[in-house]
Amino acid sequence: MGQDVVFSPFQLKSHRLKNRLGVAPMTRMSSPGDSIPRKDVLEFLARRATNGAAIVFTEGIVTDYESAQGYPRQARLLTQRQIDAWKPVVKSIRDAGAVAIAQLFHCGRVAWPEVNPAGRIIAPSAVAPMQQNPLTGKPYPVPDEMSRFDIEHVVRGFVETAKGAVAAGFDGVEIHGAHGYLITQFLSTYSNQRTDDYGGPVENRFRFAREIIRAVRPVVPADRLLTFRISNWGIADMEVSLFGGSQEWQGLIRLLSAEPIDAISVSTYRYADKAFGTDKTMAGLTREETKLPLMICGQIHDRTACEDALKDADIVLSAKSMLLNPNWVEDVRQGKTLPLHKSSEANVAYTETPLP
Repeated sequence: MGQDVVFSPFQLKSHRLKNRLGVAPMTRMSSPGDSIPRKDVLEFLARRATNGAAIVFTEGIVTDYESAQGYPRQARLLTQRQIDAWKPVVKSIRDAGAVAIAQLFHCGRVAWPEVNPAGRIIAPSAVAPMQQNPLTGKPYPVPDEMSRFDIEHVVRGFVETAKGAVAAGFDGVEIHGAHGYLITQFLSTYSNQRTDDYGGPVENRFRFAREIIRAVRPVVPADRLLTFRISNWGIADMEVSLFGGSQEWQGLIRLLSAEPIDAISVSTYRYADKAFGTDKTMAGLTREETKLPLMICGQIHDRTACEDALKDADIVLSAKSMLLNPNWVEDVRQGKTLPLHKSSEANVAYTETPLP
């Protein structure tokens, strides 16, 4: 792989990406009101497209006004006012020749009552994360185990939010099944202790994700994208491996690949790490089991890392580098020496400081 690959086009369904570099979705807490992000946060996304990113993901957008919210000041796409606020942003991204994708998620047990409209935390099982909530300094509350009614309600929230994204003009939506949020909570035995059709074997634990995918797909036009993000780590209890090994991971990828999605996005701590005690990376293990386009994220900070990551993936997503450096794409193009940013440097994402 060479520099020509990093900046070569890539056909993602009906969308021709101008290069292989994109803005990763990031959880944000930037809405001053009405679940609409601040103006500078929206402009940040458009500016990254103008500065060369081929694909731009929004921050995670919560999917209902009941129990989806896990952090203060999160965004939604459920009202006409919210849709109208996103329309010019999406247009700017597309006018810059980039693809705009809205990421949709439900926080599940990674939440606390004071920020949740329903004052109620839900999850596949009544099991809380082990660590304390870093934003409150208190233990996470034990969630309510979801009933079939709760499950159907959550699925509808994904559908209605996907409709909002389509109405706002997005080129696609992503279902966030990573980072220990609700879909991951069903996928992993670490948080899923159910004994019904949603627990036990990986096929059962995948049922919730499948129901969301199959409900959302019909409301996303055929020429628009539906992607799915997955990881082996969660934002709470980060040291825990959420899946039992490479066989379980690859079994999940096979199930996911049989669904009507257009790409898989794999989030890692560090893209180059060997996974599950094998000699392969997460992207490598995933590539063995799917022919779908594959995105990868995790400490891909310069041209050398981009080239290396693209050996097993088709698209590289950047979070910290894109967040902190408006000119990252051009700097990669020029092969500049670039820093590997620490997570603490990305805290600007959660302050009132205008983004660069």
